[in-house]
Amino acid sequence: MTSRRIVSPEKGVLEKDDVDFKPKDGEKSNIAPAVPAHVIYKLLGFTLAMIAGPIGTYFVTLNLLFGGNTTYAGALAAIMANVVLVGYIIVAFKEDQSDALEAAEKERKGK
Repeated sequence: MTSRRIVSPEKGVLEKDDVDFKPKDGEKSNIAPAVPAHVIYKLLGFTLAMIAGPIGTYFVTLNLLFGGNTTYAGALAAIMANVVLVGYIIVAFKEDQSDALEAAEKERKGK
């Protein structure tokens, strides 16, 4: 058996070129990043803290504080991971609140 190919004169979704991405006359294109740089820096800082904090805590406290007891050192490392995570959440909430306060202040000054 053979199969027939259906030839359509219409363009497919991928072939259509209806959208013009060029800015209109007198408009500037928006080249600002989608995420501000300070947010990326905070994320990178907390990522490094999430890696170095618990691992460093484990190895430092293993022999110095707990005398070779890996259970206590591991538990403290897990607690440190949770401390870093809670710290990131607190910083994120404060940043979100400060953005809302700035928007409210601009709106109040605009009236």
